[in-house]
Amino acid sequence: MNELDFTGKNVLVVGGSSGIGNGIAQAFLQRGATVHVWGTRASVSDYADSIDSNLKGLHYAQVDVSESANIERCELPFDRLDVLVQAQGTVLYDRQEFKTPGFKKVLDINLTSLMACADRCFESLKAARGAMIIVSSAAAFHSTRGNPAYNASKTGAFGLTRTLGEAWARDGIRVNGIAPGLVETKLTRVTTADPKRLEGALRRIPLGRLGTPADMAGGALFLASPLSAYMLGQTLLLDGGMLLA
Repeated sequence: MNELDFTGKNVLVVGGSSGIGNGIAQAFLQRGATVHVWGTRASVSDYADSIDSNLKGLHYAQVDVSESANIERCELPFDRLDVLVQAQGTVLYDRQEFKTPGFKKVLDINLTSLMACADRCFESLKAARGAMIIVSSAAAFHSTRGNPAYNASKTGAFGLTRTLGEAWARDGIRVNGIAPGLVETKLTRVTTADPKRLEGALRRIPLGRLGTPADMAGGALFLASPLSAYMLGQTLLLDGGMLLA
């Protein structure tokens, strides 16, 4: 028996159009799953210029999760959902998050939409006795002085993982999460594209390299599989050891 074979399983990756979410989506696809992804752009062709997006083989739909109404009215192309991965996220720089509009925008996408998507997919997850995986961040465990909204939202995602884990266990749904460290995606390019900042960041990572979407996918596959059947409400810190020091 191969516990990482997802043949015949339905997977939805919110935020699966690029970055960490896309890496996770492709990992499930490679292991036999039918994988649906939600993104913000109108069609697959609109991602042609994205260097961290591979939508080949995935079923794409535009669902802008920054507005809960979009989530509530979207049509789900399945009755049973075996795995829901919530990898949506944004960050604002240049102190935009210190102002209420920026703070609210980040919270709406990074936290409020998690609950909205979970609620929308609850019955489908329950029907499959499925798993939900919330992607938070290592930022949930330390201060990020320039990004209060990002930090608050990811800390909230960590707490939501625990709470829904307990609340939905009797419905047959296992909720766990992953907390990525510094992963090279479009959201982290402010660091990874600056040689001086990158050098400083790598010094703080014992493994000596950035994480990859594939590294994060490994954690998601484990949490969605029978290998983690007795794990509930936990968040795996996947940071190359960054927070050990």
